[in-house]
Amino acid sequence: MTSILGIPLDENSSFVTGPAKAPRLIMDAFHSDASNMIAENGVNCGDPNTVTDLGDMQLSTGKAAMDSIRKTVQKEINRGQKVISLGGDHSITFPIIQAYSQSYSDLNILHFDAHPDLYDNFENNPYSHASPFARIMENGLAKRLVQVGIRTLNDHQKDQIKRFGVEVIEMRNFVSTLSLQFEGPVYISIDLDGLDPAFAPGVSHHEPGGLSTRELINVIHQMDGQVVGGDIVEYNPDRDIHNMTAVVGAKLLTELIGKINE
Repeated sequence: MTSILGIPLDENSSFVTGPAKAPRLIMDAFHSDASNMIAENGVNCGDPNTVTDLGDMQLSTGKAAMDSIRKTVQKEINRGQKVISLGGDHSITFPIIQAYSQSYSDLNILHFDAHPDLYDNFENNPYSHASPFARIMENGLAKRLVQVGIRTLNDHQKDQIKRFGVEVIEMRNFVSTLSLQFEGPVYISIDLDGLDPAFAPGVSHHEPGGLSTRELINVIHQMDGQVVGGDIVEYNPDRDIHNMTAVVGAKLLTELIGKINE
């Protein structure tokens, strides 16, 4: 069974806010009569015996919000659920992985993004959306982190990549035949700005030269590993065009559910 959890948090965003409005808009697109909820591998994502919509969390701020996210996700894992979370900004991934690491000691992370989000200290906010993977790796919460679509590396981020042994597939080196192999459970984190803005204009940080929607989906389809959860983050409705990015988010949600339940 897969649980879908809305996490409307964007207080850790830099530049602009807006992703807190995203979860229900993605779910509206997911349920839209304009399409259906069948994943490309044939899984029926509308089957209540397969998927449960938990709705959106009611969150406070700061550490209390992070603790609430961790506890909510941990409760679902303890029930035997695989959790897909809809952000919100990318800061939500840290408490989610804190929860996952309690049940999956050998966790792998597959991360799609324009940015590596490995800043040691960004704007003096340890929970910044620019830092979740630094927090994850410095706490030993994942045995392997693979990042795909990166195209904004600076010297600090390069140092952090070396420090934590992160495997980075920069966009300039990406090939459509990429087939990743994982031993043990895999968590998939999708920052929608990993896509080129032509495919996902509704994000806070436009970074040209990114993945197409098809390329991202193909990496998920072609990977070998047991997917146990994931998140879709950084959709900013304030910057979207005709809900285009909400529909992309819904498509990626469908394919994540399909991959988890294949």
